[in-house]
Formats: sequence, structure tokens, C-alpha cells
Amino acid sequence: MWTAVVVVVGVTAAAFYLLSFSLRPTLGEADGVEGSYRYMYATYPQLRPWADSLRRTGALRDTVITAPDGARLHAIYAAAAVPTDKTAVIVHGYTDNSVRMLMIGYLYHHDLGFNILLPDLRYHGASEGEAIRMGWLDRLDVLRWTEVANERFGGNTQMVVHGISMGAATTMMVSGEEQQPCVKCFVEDCGYTSVWDQFSKELSEQFSLPTFPLLNVASVLCDWKYGWNFREASALRQVARCRLPMMFIHGDADTYVPTRMVYPLYEAKTGEKELWVVPGAAHAVSYRDCPQEYTRRVAEFVGRYIR
Repeated sequence: MWTAVVVVVGVTAAAFYLLSFSLRPTLGEADGVEGSYRYMYATYPQLRPWADSLRRTGALRDTVITAPDGARLHAIYAAAAVPTDKTAVIVHGYTDNSVRMLMIGYLYHHDLGFNILLPDLRYHGASEGEAIRMGWLDRLDVLRWTEVANERFGGNTQMVVHGISMGAATTMMVSGEEQQPCVKCFVEDCGYTSVWDQFSKELSEQFSLPTFPLLNVASVLCDWKYGWNFREASALRQVARCRLPMMFIHGDADTYVPTRMVYPLYEAKTGEKELWVVPGAAHAVSYRDCPQEYTRRVAEFVGRYIR
């Protein structure tokens, strides 16, 4: 009996640690606004004149909304240099923030002439939040941000939602919901099939642990503590419900969100879709490695639906 008690207590303690480790990581100074700009300028030096100009002239602005639960959510946005209804909502990845998606902002705003809005998901950037939500409940916030972007840029926009990594999973989770008429298509870049699949893979690779029973218990605790569980947080299930066009991008050297995940996602999507597996690209660096081809392919895909 005591052995069973010890095992239960140990598994529960380990599950609480897993929740804290994965959903409440410590974000340092480098993850703040100025640290993120320094990182982006070092990684994508072509961004600096464009971003500095937007910041200096006040064209890159902040906006805040209050979620139904009272959380204050933040985003940055910029109108196109030439007025347009073409708009992109751009969603960042795990422990990143809106500034760290400015390379995709550059693609849409500088290269394609779109309005852009880049939200900070909860627990990231300047948004409030008690924990990371891995895209699942974030999908509801992003739906609200599409409404805000539409209102901000004239009320009659044509919109793409584009996410990378966790932001790509968020984008796919968004895609399975009912959309505003302004949303025309989606681009997901290296998103996972589900939180369960991604955490299971991390348990095995980082800690050499099996899924059962730790992930099962952690999922139940997540539901109790944060209101969602790992199994329901499924991009695969949501993308199967998507009725709008979607482009799938994944590096063929991605080991963090394994390349194999993109294929069932692509197969689950009915209707108009496109898949680009980027040769030699690791996780979330397809744009960095192939900026011109990335821009061309995204422009061609999005241009079919936003004119």
C-alpha cells in the first residue's frame, strides 16, 4: 500500500513539475522588447532600416484589448504605406513575442504592402496570462485579434493568418472555428499535430520517459488548473474542420517539431491547400534560410485569395 502511495505522490509531483517547466518557463531580459529587437536585427539584418523607420515615425503602434476573463492582451500593428484592405495577423511561437515575428511582418508589410497586426499571446511579451496555453485557448484570443485588425484597418479587409511553430499550431486551431468574412486563408509554418503529441515527443527525447502515466496525469492537472487538456488541444482535429485555403510549410531537417507531423496535417485538410517542405531547414528557420523563395511562395499562395 505504501509503495502505491509513494508512486502516486511521485507521479503527481512530477506532473506538477512538468506543467511548470512547460507552461510557466522563466522568460529573461533577452525576451523583452529591446532584447528581442537586438536578436531580430542580428538574425535578420535586413529588418533594421524598415523597423527603425516604423518605430521612429510612430507607424508601429501598440494596442491593448481586454479579454472576457479580464486579461489585458497586447499587440503591435502598422498600416501599409499605401492604404489597402490587405491585412496579415501574424502569430509567434513558444516563449517568443510579437517583435520576434517581425521578419514575417517585413514580408507582408515591406514586400507585399499589407497592413500587419502581431499579437503577444498570453504569458508572452506585454500580454498578461498565468501560463502558456500552447495555442488551444489562444485560438479564441486570435479570433478576437482578427476582429480588431479588421476594425483597425477599415472594417472591410481581406486577411491572412500566418503563424510559426506554436503560432502555426495556434493558426491551425483557429482555422477550425467559424471565421469572420474578412479571413480568406491561412499559412502555418512548422506547427505540431497536437499538444499531446509534442509533449510526448519531448518527454521521450529530453527526459527518456514514457508517456504513461506522467503525461496523462499532467493533462488532467492542466485541465483542473488552467481549463484545458493536452488531448483536446489538437491542430490535427481543427485543421480537418478548416474550410478556407491553407499553406503548410515545414523544414525537412526539423527535429523539434518533427517534419513527419506536417504530412497528417496536410492530409487532414480538405479543399484548397499547398505543401512546401523546405530542404535543409531546421525548426522555424525556413524564412531565415530561404527568404526570397519563402516570400515568393507565400505571395503566390496568399495572392490567389487576397487581391
